[in-house]
Amino acid sequence: MRKPLVVIFTAIVLDAVGIGLIFPILPSLLRDVTHTANVAPYIGVMTALYAVMQFLFAPVLGALSDRIGRRPVLLISLAGAAVNYLFLAFAPHLWMLFLGRAIAGLTSANMSVAAAYVTDVSPEDTRARRFGLINAMFGMGFIVGPILGGLLGDQWVRLPFIAAAVLNGGNLLLALFLLPESRVPSREAAERPFDLASLNPLRPLRWALSMTGLLPLILVFFVFSATGEAYGTSWALWGSDVFHWNGLWIGLSLGAFGLCQTAAQAFLPGVAVSRLGERATVLTGVAGTCAALLVMAFARQGWMVFAVMPVFAMGGIGMPALQALASRQVDDAQQGQFQGVLASVVSLASIVAPLVFSSVYFAVRSRWPGAIWLSVIAVYAIGASLVAGLRFGPRQATAAPSGVGE
Repeated sequence: MRKPLVVIFTAIVLDAVGIGLIFPILPSLLRDVTHTANVAPYIGVMTALYAVMQFLFAPVLGALSDRIGRRPVLLISLAGAAVNYLFLAFAPHLWMLFLGRAIAGLTSANMSVAAAYVTDVSPEDTRARRFGLINAMFGMGFIVGPILGGLLGDQWVRLPFIAAAVLNGGNLLLALFLLPESRVPSREAAERPFDLASLNPLRPLRWALSMTGLLPLILVFFVFSATGEAYGTSWALWGSDVFHWNGLWIGLSLGAFGLCQTAAQAFLPGVAVSRLGERATVLTGVAGTCAALLVMAFARQGWMVFAVMPVFAMGGIGMPALQALASRQVDDAQQGQFQGVLASVVSLASIVAPLVFSSVYFAVRSRWPGAIWLSVIAVYAIGASLVAGLRFGPRQATAAPSGVGE
C-alpha cells in the first residue's frame, strides 16, 4: 500500500477514536457544566448544531480542496477538531461547549477530503476496495474509542476530551509532515481570482442539484444515510425493551456489529464489485441488511441478534460500491466539491432522520418495539428502487457554473 494511503487511513482511525472517546462521557460532562440531571435536550442541540454546520460548510471545504489542494483543507479540518476537544476539555460554561461543537462541524471535512484524496490516487478498479477500507478504518476506531472513553471517564470526566485533543493533535502532525498533496491545481486555476460568491454554502448544492444525472444519486445517499440514523436512535431502547439488556449487553451487541461490519468493509467490497458490479453489490448489501432487520423485528431472544450479525454487517459492502459508482459521475477537477456535497447530504439526513425514527419508535414501543426495524426496511426499499433505476454512462464532464469548484 502506498505511504499516502497509510497516512490517510491512520488519520481516519485516529479521528474515529477521538469521536468515539466522547460518547460514553458526554452526558456526565454536560451534567457537570449545567448542574442539571436532564441533559438530553443539550445533547440533542449539540448533535444538531454539529450536523447543521457540517451540512452548510462541507461543500464549501470540498470545493476549496479542488482549488487549493486536499492537504491544506485536511489540515484545517484536523485543527478544528483539536480545538473542539480542547473546548470540551476545559470549558466552564455551556455556550463554550456549543461553540466548540460549532467549530468542529464547520471544519468537519475529514471524511469527504479523505474520499477525494483516495479518488485522486486510486485507479477506478481499486476504488471500491479502498472506499471500503476507509469505512473499515473508521469502524475500527469507533470500536476502540467508546471503550477507551469509558475507562478514562471513570478517572476524570474531562480526561477523555483531553485524550481526544491529543489524538487529533497527533493526527494533525502526522498529516503535516508525512502526507503529500494528491492533486496540484493547475496554474490557471491557482491564478484565477477567487470568486467570493463561491463561499455561499448552498452554491455547491445548487450546482449538484442542477445536474439531472446527479440528483437521483444524491437522493440515494440521503436515503441510505437516513437508515443509519435509526440504529443510534433506537438500538439501545429496543435492546432494553425487548431483551432487558443492560448497558454492558447493549455495548457488546454494538461492538459485535462494529467488528463484523469492519471485517466486511475491509475485505468484501473489492471482491463483490469485481464479480457482481457496483450496482448489484449495493443491492446485495441492502438485501443482507433487510434480511437481518426482519429477523430482529421478530426476535424474542438476544442470541438471535448476535447470530444474525454477520448477515447484518454484509450491508457494509453496499456503501463503498455506491461511493465508487458516484466517483465516476464527476470529473477529477470536481471530486472534492462533489464529495463535500455528499457529506452535506449525510449531515442533512443526520438532522432529519433521528427525529423521524424516534417518533416512529415511541409510536410502536408499547405494542411491538421490533416494528421500528420494519420501518427501516421500508426506507431501504425506497433506496434500493432508486439504485435499480439509476442510469449511468461514461464519466460526465460536469462543468460547474462560474465560480464553483474553480
